Amino acid sequence: MNFDLNEDEEMLKALAERFVEDNYDLDRRRQYLGGPNGFSPQMWALLAELGLIAAPLAEESGGLALDATAIATVFEALGKGIVAEPLIENVMVAARLFERVAPAALKAEWMEALAMGSRRLALAHAEHGSRGGSLWVATKVGADGSLTGAKSCVPAGAGVDGYIVSARESGAEGDPAGVTLFLVAADAPGLVRTAWRTVDGALAVSLELNGAPALRLGGSFADVAANETLASLARSAEALGIMQALFDATLDYLRTRQQFGAALGSFQAIQHRMAAQYAAIEQARALLNLAIVSQGSDRFASAVDGLRAFIAPASVELGHEMIQFHGGMGVTDELMIGHGHKRLLMLSRWPDDPQAALDRFAGVG
Repeated sequence: MNFDLNEDEEMLKALAERFVEDNYDLDRRRQYLGGPNGFSPQMWALLAELGLIAAPLAEESGGLALDATAIATVFEALGKGIVAEPLIENVMVAARLFERVAPAALKAEWMEALAMGSRRLALAHAEHGSRGGSLWVATKVGADGSLTGAKSCVPAGAGVDGYIVSARESGAEGDPAGVTLFLVAADAPGLVRTAWRTVDGALAVSLELNGAPALRLGGSFADVAANETLASLARSAEALGIMQALFDATLDYLRTRQQFGAALGSFQAIQHRMAAQYAAIEQARALLNLAIVSQGSDRFASAVDGLRAFIAPASVELGHEMIQFHGGMGVTDELMIGHGHKRLLMLSRWPDDPQAALDRFAGVG
């Protein structure tokens, strides 16, 4: 099977790689993460100028309606730079979900600004009652359409213009039926936001909704789940890019670091362990390719779940190995190894753990 990229995909890959090459190193990444929203507004504007924010959106929204191949290509390239800008959470998840469920009038008001990067949305769905990928929505819709409840984790939710909030119009907390999506403005009365840092240094928020006014978008839990498939593919592709970057950096280190009068990479035990991690990267790439070629079939969502079920634990294990080869330096902010591993930890656990993906892949649970 031919996995060569076409001309448009090569262009997107070159754009993403050039963005990383020109704008990212460890010092600048630390600076970007320290911003008020956990990333650089200048880099976000540049991504918009390059068309990478709009690209995953539909053509009628000003995007390119990227398919699985293009999405994987872009996010693997961005992963190699451990890019801090929240393209997955604000675009692949929230903007695409809004595009999917919002009525025409709201699309006309929001989509152009979302595609240009001048406005951002975040999905507020996770609640404390959710465990292992299970559905739990206790946030209630009042008789006047206001929302009352709490959302425990909204990644990339700092500084956004609004939240897509899942709330229950009927049924019990764990029932998939009765869940509808609403738009809540970031400055809505009755909305309390608490910002905090995730393990990778990015900013997330927790929400308390105390009768917060909301606009009904429509849609259901099924729309959230369906929209998640391409977002999960993007996360896995990003993880693969980080894995490759950590492996390459460690390989260079092992070739130059001397111990007992010889390069560390000359020791057979280390060679065997690096070979095992090289194999894990190639397995992950093969599963990514399988998911890509499954798009358009009824096997696509299952293939993405299988990819995630493998790459989430494999990526964390690779990070552990690369840290150990570097010794104590590997866990510091002075090397990209620690930065990459922390991002892999976040990708491996959000929005659910790999066991939940494995259960979906196996058709159980």
